[in-house]
Amino acid sequence: MTDLLIRNAARDEAEAVLAFWKEAAEGTSITDDVDGVTRLIDRDPEALILAESDGVLVGSVIAGYDGWRCSLYRLAVLPSHRRRGISTALLDAAEKRFVTVGGRRGDAMVLEANEQAHRAWTSAGYAREDHWRRWVKPFA
Repeated sequence: MTDLLIRNAARDEAEAVLAFWKEAAEGTSITDDVDGVTRLIDRDPEALILAESDGVLVGSVIAGYDGWRCSLYRLAVLPSHRRRGISTALLDAAEKRFVTVGGRRGDAMVLEANEQAHRAWTSAGYAREDHWRRWVKPFA
């Protein structure tokens, strides 16, 4: 895609990002609210990476780095814009960010039932690790 702009999200875009995720992303998170998105941007202004085409938000990825791990979340592309290289461009931006800060490996959170995502992550060079399981405890 030649008209694709890859950029970091701005704080005032939280509602637009949430609306985008409702249309383009699978699943929901406990932090899917304006407060959660703005806190992410405030804490790490480079973590939420967006793809824009002709002024329309068409893709996202969260590339979080805590000084130890490079974590990838919310890789999503509008259904009408899939298979155009947007996820590749987003992952390229995320991986460049990680290399710049000294990261050594990207870990992606992928829904177990999302077969389309499994194929996308595999084609991007990521491999499933079956010996780990996620353990969670909501605080609210």
